[in-house]
Order: sequence, then C-alpha cells, then structure tokens
Amino acid sequence: MMMSILLAKKKLANPTVLASGILGTSAMLMQYVGKCGAGAVTTKSCNLQGRTGHPNPSVISTEHFMLNAVGLSNPGAEEERETVKELKRKTAIPVIASVFERSPAHFAEVAALISRAEPDFIELDLSCPNVESEQRMKGYGEFASNPDLAFKVVSEVKDQCRLPVFAKLSPNCSDIAVIARACEEAGADGITAINTAKGMVIQPELRRPVLANRSGGVSGPALKPIAIKSVYDVYEAVDIPIIGTGGVTTGRDAVEMMMAGACAVGVGSAVYWNGFNVFKSITREMQGWMKKNHFTSVRQLVGAAHE
Repeated sequence: MMMSILLAKKKLANPTVLASGILGTSAMLMQYVGKCGAGAVTTKSCNLQGRTGHPNPSVISTEHFMLNAVGLSNPGAEEERETVKELKRKTAIPVIASVFERSPAHFAEVAALISRAEPDFIELDLSCPNVESEQRMKGYGEFASNPDLAFKVVSEVKDQCRLPVFAKLSPNCSDIAVIARACEEAGADGITAINTAKGMVIQPELRRPVLANRSGGVSGPALKPIAIKSVYDVYEAVDIPIIGTGGVTTGRDAVEMMMAGACAVGVGSAVYWNGFNVFKSITREMQGWMKKNHFTSVRQLVGAAHE
C-alpha cells in the first residue's frame, strides 16, 4: 500500500507532519519525532529578534481541547537557523521552517535568513491568534484576515526566497478561501490550514479567565470540524497543495482531512494525549482503513469528498 506522497515536489514517506509549536524547539526533539514516524517536521515559529511570550498560566487542556497563549516565544532567527542546520545534518526527514514577523518586509528578511539553513519549506505564520492585540499596537497587521496584506507578505517573501513557501492561514476570518486565493496569486507553493481558533475558558469561582493572557488558541479534537471545513473550502479555491491541520488524533481523522483536500496532515496536540508514537499509529490506522475500503494509494484520498 502506497503511503508516500509528494508535497510541492518533495517526497514524504507518509502524510503526517509535526505541526508548528509542538516539540519543534530543538534538533534533537525533531529528529526523534522523525524516528517516531512523522513524514515531515515543522519548527516552532521564529521571528528576527525572538520573543519571551506570555506569562503563565499559558496552557490548559481538557479531554476535548487544548487552549494555549504561549505567545510565540522563541530565541530568534539566528539561533533557529542553527537548529535547522543541525537537524538537516542529522536526518533526512523533510523540514518545514516556520516564521512570523510584523510586516511584509520583515517576513521576507526572516525567511531569507532561515532559508540559508536549507530547510525543505518555509511556512509563513500569518495567523497566530495569541498576539493580536500586540500586533495591532506594534504594526503587525492582521495578515490572515486581509487578502491584500496576505498577498503582500507572500509576494515579498517569494522575491527573497527560492524555497517552496506555504502560507499558514486562520479560521478567524470571514472567508478563508479568499485569503488562500490571494496567497496563491502571490506565488505561494502551498497552504497550511488551519491555525488555532480564538477561545477562552473562565474559572467561575475566581470570576476571571484562566489564562494570564485571558484568551488563547483552541486546538485538539474540538477544532477538527472547523479545520475540515476550512480545508474543504481552500481546496475548492486553489490548485496548490494543502497541509491540513487541526484536531487530527486518529487515522480516521487523517482520512477525513485528506478527503477534504489535504495532501499532508498536521499533527500537534495529539502528541500531548497519545505520545510520540501517534505518527506511527495514525499511519497504521490509515493503512487499515484504506485496505478495508479498497484504496491502494494515499494519494487517492486527496479531495475524494469533492467527487
């Protein structure tokens, strides 16, 4: 049974991808994730100068969802470039380097810097919901909800970067298909859909939100229906590949995501619930489902729900 798939001309042994923000903080961890069965890994998002992130409590979890407001903490692009270099020396697994910044020009600068480490892809994090108020104050702009801004970011990055570029989009917009189309027109090689959704949990006894940042990003099983619909809409709108991310914890979830239109499937919060071997278990469960339902190649799943 053929489980390998091409993502922007790069071969993945299977369609599972470590999503950004989960375990992508060191070369050692990402190398281990590859050994545990991931088809590709994504680094934690970085910017030029680095960020300290938000104070604790910044993460809470339930059986249905995780809510986080880590706030894009990272050591900065120079250190991240060295992490990617080390990872590329130690493993052949495809590497997606995730970046974010406050303006199109800064996006291009950080992407160009990270590209010197020769990751296989650059992912543009246009859409983290945890720093929106800061972004408005500091001029970041709402890149994932404004097609003109999204176009500008992608086009400036493509002018400075020869690597395949994926734009990571948000469910927190009026029409994700419009944003995806703008990214494709600007030269994006693929779309990652979706980032977390805005959410809040309140502690009734304290009469206040649980997170220090008050709100955060919802991930995990509760996000899956939103992610499936977003991927479905993006697939209808563009002709470039999609990494479908949000709530995938089982092989059946991955089959759904691919039938909605994803070529590869991001796995993030599931590592928290099911451990490092979740990549192998998802792939194994997909194989079992495919055999039972007479699919011979994982490629046959892509967009099947649109037929």
